[in-house]
Amino acid sequence: MMTNLKFMTVALISTVILSSEALAQSRNQIRVVGSSTVFPFSTAVAEEFGRTSPFKTPIVEATGTGGGFKLFCNGIGTKYPDITNASRAIKPSETFLCTERGVTDVAELKIGYDGIVLAQKKQTRALSITVRELYLALASRIPTPGSDGGIEDLIENPHIYWSDINPDLPRRKISVMGPPPTSGTRDAFNELAIQSGCKTFPGMAALETTNPSLFHAHCQSIREDGVYIEAGENDNLIVQKLLTDGDTIGIFGYSFLDQNADMVDAVSIATNNGQYLEPTFESISTGEYPISRSLYIYIKKAHIGIIPGIKDFIEEFTSDRAAGELGYLAERGLVPLLDEERDAASTQAKNLVSLELQP
Repeated sequence: MMTNLKFMTVALISTVILSSEALAQSRNQIRVVGSSTVFPFSTAVAEEFGRTSPFKTPIVEATGTGGGFKLFCNGIGTKYPDITNASRAIKPSETFLCTERGVTDVAELKIGYDGIVLAQKKQTRALSITVRELYLALASRIPTPGSDGGIEDLIENPHIYWSDINPDLPRRKISVMGPPPTSGTRDAFNELAIQSGCKTFPGMAALETTNPSLFHAHCQSIREDGVYIEAGENDNLIVQKLLTDGDTIGIFGYSFLDQNADMVDAVSIATNNGQYLEPTFESISTGEYPISRSLYIYIKKAHIGIIPGIKDFIEEFTSDRAAGELGYLAERGLVPLLDEERDAASTQAKNLVSLELQP
């Protein structure tokens, strides 16, 4: 019996060693997936990392935030990504998928900020709107005119022109091109813009307490009648559309506005105090711009030590020369963390404390 037990123990140890060796041999290059917004920042870090370190340049893919979490959470092993980029925090449904598939040791790092931009072709009449007007333009169902909203007072969205919503706005067809539901940009836009606009109606705001599921269903639901056009995970396609159609407004991250400032202008969005602001480096970093968000990367800790260079890559990503105020990511449009937050992120990058995933 002892002989059999020893044999089983040796066999188990051998299997673990062989598995580790097989993992290391099957892939020696970091694989990153996720947000199309974070993609250019990850790519810049990957290129710098490949140029200045002894490790191979990581592979970076733009799959969208939701698509990235799905790939990342699918399992442990070299056929699954090591890191996923995200333009929002991980959702409970995604943590459930992770824990269900054995991905239980995950670190979360905030890398900076971004603003969600509404942009239009240059030379188009300047547009300034509120989140309430955005909601009335793009929500699938809206409160009956003159009502406070509420589940009994909703109608299919009838608005065709911006002036239908507010006579001070131009008589211009409502046409908005933006990301699909798998995108973190779409999630953040729905929450920060559409939902915020929905809550300006007391009857809709009350739903958040009395019936949260109905509240989210009605306050984050976008029209499907052709007014909102999904562009996939392709911000270049949106810019090209804006250049050929002066009516269309595009939705994408601030860094893409920064890169295309010679071709498109931002739409101004009203703050809570009624001031209209365009997305700028300063207004996003202070949180004054109403549609601002945090950007993240998530690291699969089980792959550290198996796939070479993961910790070194993370340290490069969060270094001052990359993510600092004067770093090369700021030159590409990333709005950096404030000093205190950046110090905390740097410490977190060194320690990689695991996120508590709720099953």
